[in-house]
Amino acid sequence: MPVLGAAAWGGGLAGTLLQGPALAGLGGCACVAVAALSLRWRSAAFLGVAVLLVASGAASSAVLRAHQVAHNPVAALATDGAAVTVVGTVTSDPRSVPSGVGDRVVWRLEVRAVSGRGRVFVLATPVLVMTDDDSAPALGASVRLRGRLAAAEGEDLAAVLLAHGEAEPLAGPGPWWRAAAVVRQSLRDSVAHRPDDQRALVPALVVGDDTGLDPVLEDDFRTTGLTHLLAVSGTNLTLVVGFLLVVARWCRVRGRWLYVVGAIGIVGFVLLARTEPSVLRAAVMGSAALVAMGSNGRQRGLRALGSAVLVLVYVDPELAVEAGFALSVLATGGILMLAPTWRDALSRWLPRWCAEAVAVPAAAQLACTPVVAALSGQVSIVAVAANLVVAPAVGPATVLGLAGALAGLMWDPLASLLGTLAGWCVAWIVVVAERGAALPTAAVDWGTGPGSLLALTALVLLVAALAPVVLRRRASGLACCVVMALTVLVGPPSRGWPPEGWVLVACDVGQGDALVVRAGSGAAVVVDAGPAPRDVDRCLDRLGVRRVPMLVLTHFHADHVDGMAGAAAGRDVGAIVTTRLLDPPQGVELVQAEARELGLAPQPASAGAAVTLGEVTLQVLWPTPGSSTRGPGDGSTANEASVVLLAEVRGVRMLLSGDVEPEGQAALARAMPGLDVDVLKMPHHGSRYQDEDWLVSLAAEVVLVSVGADNDYGHPARSALDPLEQAGADVARTDLDGDLAVVPDGDSARLVRRGR
Repeated sequence: MPVLGAAAWGGGLAGTLLQGPALAGLGGCACVAVAALSLRWRSAAFLGVAVLLVASGAASSAVLRAHQVAHNPVAALATDGAAVTVVGTVTSDPRSVPSGVGDRVVWRLEVRAVSGRGRVFVLATPVLVMTDDDSAPALGASVRLRGRLAAAEGEDLAAVLLAHGEAEPLAGPGPWWRAAAVVRQSLRDSVAHRPDDQRALVPALVVGDDTGLDPVLEDDFRTTGLTHLLAVSGTNLTLVVGFLLVVARWCRVRGRWLYVVGAIGIVGFVLLARTEPSVLRAAVMGSAALVAMGSNGRQRGLRALGSAVLVLVYVDPELAVEAGFALSVLATGGILMLAPTWRDALSRWLPRWCAEAVAVPAAAQLACTPVVAALSGQVSIVAVAANLVVAPAVGPATVLGLAGALAGLMWDPLASLLGTLAGWCVAWIVVVAERGAALPTAAVDWGTGPGSLLALTALVLLVAALAPVVLRRRASGLACCVVMALTVLVGPPSRGWPPEGWVLVACDVGQGDALVVRAGSGAAVVVDAGPAPRDVDRCLDRLGVRRVPMLVLTHFHADHVDGMAGAAAGRDVGAIVTTRLLDPPQGVELVQAEARELGLAPQPASAGAAVTLGEVTLQVLWPTPGSSTRGPGDGSTANEASVVLLAEVRGVRMLLSGDVEPEGQAALARAMPGLDVDVLKMPHHGSRYQDEDWLVSLAAEVVLVSVGADNDYGHPARSALDPLEQAGADVARTDLDGDLAVVPDGDSARLVRRGR
């Protein structure tokens, strides 16, 4: 079964990524397999035939599923951008996602009927609904919506519906969905009196509901390898169903009735956590783990894992290319294949319970390491230790949280008591995540190219092979622990970053801006905070910035303000300065909320203002004092209202331009003729819309382009960069070169690239 599961996974990958060629090639293999099967070959030959059949079936399923979604009336109407009316069933909870003009609310809809272009079609196909309306319908409800269809990027969606107005309810959710919603709300109510982190983490542990989780804390969980606790996983199901089985045994339930209790627990868990692909995957993986808990667990567990992979890929071929699926399979496989051997080796000099506690998270983490590195560009060093330390709190927190949710249906005081106990458990998990992420070498950067990942995979295989030999002896096992502890606590030798005497750093924060202007030892003015708190926090940590006398947010788009919490994390912030234009509202609300947490009130900047903070002198060039403070509400005019700063540190003049558009650039050219700078932060991530003559006239020796790799905006445009390079500027991009530092060099400025 493990071999057949791998064959199904490979066939699903081929069918999803290669489409037609995969179907044709594996179809031919299937014909050969059927012919061979008729000859009644045995043993290895029979297994080979079965592998071909399974892989062919999975590839066929993937190709046909993709064709069904991509070639139907809804997809055709989306290609034309048609205005339609759709009727369907809500299949996911709403969630807020950032966009270039503020946050939007999205949820999935299984469309049953669509009318557009004078025709009505009855079908069943998935669509993603995007709307500005916060009052999304409940999961399982039938609704009617009007809007305009657009092409979808994912192959599991026929289209995106840009909805106009509210959804018209046609029928409410079924009784099962209503019951699940009541229990989820009871869970939230049971911890409503706890601090923010606990209030968000308990529902995340029990049913994967991470609504309201602090982005900085979420990044800490990612750094310490604890992210799996925030999502629905097989561990959640194992704990919940295991708790129900223990209760059933206390109630004298025996024999086959225990299987009935387990099945009811699995179905109930899926309803609580929602019937999304990740939840169904977790349910199947958790069931495989429960099977492995019996006698002959390793062999039974591997058979169950193989069967689970085969079934999941056939039911939903898209899982074959999902990172979450790969992580679930690899973690479960690592626990089943590596953990027993490692446990037995450690048991030679450790108590068996301790050996098992170390071996299980270590095996799971090692198996997942290449995939995690491919996704994050990092390898967590503290993951095993962090998982080991929090393990005693995870089970009680999950069980107490579920008990609190159920108790809340009967008696609120008991629910609050259980919620408090669950909150105490997750408080320990929060401490471990925050302290672990703050260690000097909590995670090390790792390349995401094929060569780097192949080298890491080879290293993982080598560790898996040598670990039993090394761990069998007390001396070598303890030596490994000491080396790892020193690596984490002390860190590897510095690679020369930051460069001596730096005055400006453009942080690599993806598709967004985060600039750090040196104001003194351990102090810097931060201009914008990027889209993710962890990225800007790490950049400031690398630079040793402990004080931020001023945080400037050039405008309120998500790619400039969403990381604000990371810029302030653990640092003294003296003042917050923003643009005059309070738009888009989502960004304004986020900044105001974060400012209240810091006990500060944002102050608007206007042209003419100047200030000296330590080593840096700042002058505001834009926007003008009489500029508008109100926008249309969609953020469409926010770029033009960006705060533009002229900064000078140690004789280096730097123009920090935000996302100011050509009209504003032309106005600046008229207001400050002959402006000359050493360093230019390229406006708007190198967009093709620039006032080329003005940018060239600045005579900058160094041009910094803060931009995300593989972004969807076409940034940066060669038409914007070429004139500056032809004028002799040293142009550098964060998507290619990582963090970028400017260092004084006599009467000029020199660029230093950190590298990715």
